[in-house]
Amino acid sequence: MPISAAIIVTTPQDLALADAIKGIAMFNKVNINVLGIVENMSYHLCTEYGHKEHIFGADGGQHIAQKYQTKLLAQLPLNIQIRELADSGSQFMFSEQANSDIQKIYRNLAHKISHKLSQQEMQDQQIMVSTVN
Repeated sequence: MPISAAIIVTTPQDLALADAIKGIAMFNKVNINVLGIVENMSYHLCTEYGHKEHIFGADGGQHIAQKYQTKLLAQLPLNIQIRELADSGSQFMFSEQANSDIQKIYRNLAHKISHKLSQQEMQDQQIMVSTVN
């Protein structure tokens, strides 16, 4: 199956960011478009007071996205519901017990990815047409 593009998934920790940078370099070297960065475990929402806790650091994904001229596609929270539902074999996105705000973050990420892939496909088709003419 041909590769259309790459998405770099990282956490905000320095060690993970170093690996993400290596991934970007590898994909660039083989001419595979990097659609963007997804920062997983970006923060934890305090269940008692609702404030964000940046357990693993803050904005590392944003920094490398800017430095390597790509987009930060999403900052995904560390969330116990996702873990509990996954452990029970349930799908987080279709669960009524899941936090709908977090489901929105994942839906938004899916929309961004599909939009970027669609844009890339249109650009690729335009390049093919101009090359044929």
